[in-house]
Amino acid sequence: MPTRDFSKARRIVIKLGTGVLTERGHFDAIHFARLTADLADIAKNHELTLVSSGAVALGVERLGLSKRPKTVSSKQAAAAIGQGLLMNRYENAFGAAGFCVAQVLLTHGDFSSRTRYLNARRAFECLFAHGAIPVVNENDTVSVDEIKLGDNDNLAGLVAGLISADLLIIASDVDGLYSADPRVDPKAERISFVEAVTPEIESLAGGSRSGVGTGGMATKVHAARCAAEAGVPTVIVNGKAPGILPRVLSGEDVGTLFGACLAPLSARKRWLAHALRPKGVLRVDDGARNAVLTLKRSLLPSGIRAVEGDFGHGDPVDVADLSGQVFARGLCTHDSETLRRIAGRHSDEIEAILGQGFEEEAIHRDDLVDISHEPTPTPRPPAA
Repeated sequence: MPTRDFSKARRIVIKLGTGVLTERGHFDAIHFARLTADLADIAKNHELTLVSSGAVALGVERLGLSKRPKTVSSKQAAAAIGQGLLMNRYENAFGAAGFCVAQVLLTHGDFSSRTRYLNARRAFECLFAHGAIPVVNENDTVSVDEIKLGDNDNLAGLVAGLISADLLIIASDVDGLYSADPRVDPKAERISFVEAVTPEIESLAGGSRSGVGTGGMATKVHAARCAAEAGVPTVIVNGKAPGILPRVLSGEDVGTLFGACLAPLSARKRWLAHALRPKGVLRVDDGARNAVLTLKRSLLPSGIRAVEGDFGHGDPVDVADLSGQVFARGLCTHDSETLRRIAGRHSDEIEAILGQGFEEEAIHRDDLVDISHEPTPTPRPPAA
């Protein structure tokens, strides 16, 4: 097991989950004071970014509701009310220590658009230059799809890559990843180090049990993978444990450390893999799958057996095998209507259909990324 040496970690992202900031559904002001005192000490020697949950929980409390609302509009209302309350608490806590805080509300579009992505990165750099502490959350008031399981876990992984962090700490309500669910299996053992997130590691993750948050261990492991692909190690710890954050930085064996990839993906490949939402699926034969994954070649129309969804030129699409297992994602060089016309055809046949000057690739290899380790998403039922 590698030595936990974070002495050179200059830029740190810390994600605080709702379960860390609340106690029995109510904001835990005493623990919050302890946490922010530790965070202020960390900020003295590091460039600190917080990805903080808690806005919806504070809104629920302010509205006098007995439990977290279930409808999207009610969650949005609670988030709108609670976000200001959350920032006020951070401003008071860090202001007393001589720091200013900056509210950064992001949506999926800020990552899927390269222009907005680069603008966000420049904004963070400017905040660091001024010594501010960014407090990041999803813009739940206007985001619909983002209010779902694990939103801020995934956001933390994306932010770690966005700002080229040196370390990601995810503070949860459990002590790390276990060999089994410790809340039901007394023999479960904490896993101290994970070299790489494999399907076996993913199978150990479970869902959220707190009732006030949205993330579970599965989303934290996914965030750790996202960060690892950017070259950022991740530690998942119990944010309720006293002094846990300084203990992590001192190298103590707490939580679960996920190692960073020795050969991280390029920024563009990470963007393709994690920031884009596919607008369609291309089902391909085994030969095309081998060409993409093993030979690292472009996807040609000849290997496509089915085209699902409606999308335009340059839109992101998933690539799946004939069983439906997604293994790659990329930017399509043709729209869906054109691809349906040329799917399964070879170049000489395509020229007769499209004429001269057509793009030979369905997806160029520079616009393709291997996501074979990602679970295939379960299709959502249509809205009522």
